Amino acid sequence: MSRPGKLELSLALVVSVAVAACGSGDQIELEEASVSLEISSTAFVEGDTIPTRFTCDGDDVSPPLTWTGTPSESRSIALIADDPDAPRGTWVHWVLYGLPPKAAGLPEAVPGREELDTGARHGKNDFGRSDYGGPCPPRGSPHRYFFKVYALDVEITLGSGATKQALSEAMQGHILAQGELMGRYQRE
Repeated sequence: MSRPGKLELSLALVVSVAVAACGSGDQIELEEASVSLEISSTAFVEGDTIPTRFTCDGDDVSPPLTWTGTPSESRSIALIADDPDAPRGTWVHWVLYGLPPKAAGLPEAVPGREELDTGARHGKNDFGRSDYGGPCPPRGSPHRYFFKVYALDVEITLGSGATKQALSEAMQGHILAQGELMGRYQRE
């Protein structure tokens, strides 16, 4: 086998830089898991309006969520809730990780503590807080809010207050199953 020439090395460098650039910023893409989790809520159904109670116009508490289909080899569960319709790009409303693998859901009004009794930890949302921040779009068209749950083959070791970006990077290559529930909200 011959040694690579300058052209091959230059091309390899360009490809490496391009790959590194794609992984930077807030828009890391997570791989799709082949196994799906089924997610639901007693507060709203897929594609329906999120009740005011769970928004900044109400009590701003998290909605109850349940999921099924967690693979037996899961080591932890993570959740990200965000709004891709925000004017400045995707707005992160909730980051929660380190949920026990046997967890089958979350109750309404999850406490806004950095660490929960289960050992799960809140990450930092785009409101600058380590808790749930409900839908609060500008007046106008309805926005979509995605509640995404991930079953992972590792325990996430990030401390509380991690960003969606940091969690996404930690989950990369470790997603066994995932699912999402989408609700809408529009301010009058």
